[in-house]
Amino acid sequence: MTGSTTNENRRAAVLVAGSWGTALASVLANNGFNVMLWTRSEEQASEINEKHTNSKYLPGIELSSSLSATTDMRAALSDAEMALFVAPSGAMRDVARQAAPYLKENTLCVHATKGFESDTLKRMTTVLAEETGRKQEQLVVLSGPSHAEEVIRKQPTTVVVASEDVESAERAQDMLMNSDFRVYTNPDVVGVEVSGAIKNIIALGAGLSDGLKFGDNAKAALLTRGLAEIGRLGAAMGANPLTFAGLAGVGDLVVTCTSQHSRNWRAGYMLADGTPLSEVLERMGMVVEGVRTTKAAFQLSKQYDVEMPITTQLYEVLFANKPPKAAVLDLMGRLRTHEIEELG
Repeated sequence: MTGSTTNENRRAAVLVAGSWGTALASVLANNGFNVMLWTRSEEQASEINEKHTNSKYLPGIELSSSLSATTDMRAALSDAEMALFVAPSGAMRDVARQAAPYLKENTLCVHATKGFESDTLKRMTTVLAEETGRKQEQLVVLSGPSHAEEVIRKQPTTVVVASEDVESAERAQDMLMNSDFRVYTNPDVVGVEVSGAIKNIIALGAGLSDGLKFGDNAKAALLTRGLAEIGRLGAAMGANPLTFAGLAGVGDLVVTCTSQHSRNWRAGYMLADGTPLSEVLERMGMVVEGVRTTKAAFQLSKQYDVEMPITTQLYEVLFANKPPKAAVLDLMGRLRTHEIEELG
């Protein structure tokens, strides 16, 4: 499904207009949809509408003429077949609450946010269900290895859409898929959401490891043991273990931990030289989901009685002023154990 012949009268809304939201809006526009990006910023909306650029988040990119922006939530969602929520995890509840009165019964609700709600530790589909009144099993989550900087340039990308409702997942798949953006379906919403959230923590660790010049051996171990942490928490929350070996699991983990496009990797890299977290976040100028997620995952590990040593050490670096090098040494100095935990 590519091109405007089929979809020229179809509408989609994307909330909000950050880098990932804009990239996904461009995918829908490339598929022939008339796409409305919702933003709180009048200045950003004017730039998108008048210059067809979003220079703060995707500099140097010209956006499709079938993509426009508004600060009016009612206008954004008018006749939209899909409402694609791409708000930061900390803003998801507020955005969903604002959108709820204008969602039509047949509007497909999808989110592409990787994180937990900090105060409640809830997954994003739970937050969306609570605020929109939709059945949670009909909501869809989009995840997988996908940098906005590459998607916007139509570089080959493969993602997964997950929903307990097969029809909802396939609707999302049909709207989003094209020759540059391949979409698989998966019924395991919990596994996909947990994978997408926790991999940002491991990416912070990978950036920190690279900043400390610890080398490839250390990072390979970090990714592998990080995947084990994703699997332990996910399984405790009811996920299918096969999901962790797929696009949302190991696929997203690899791309986020090995690319300088990754905000979480860049933040970790800056933390390695002792730069305070507040300064790192100020210099980044965009949300670093891994920071919020580290705090949430640390609490979830206690709630579910799951061992997450990488998460724990990063929590101490971020929120207890532990020196990064000391955190890595503590990880290496842990008591001996089996690689496959179930052995004992």
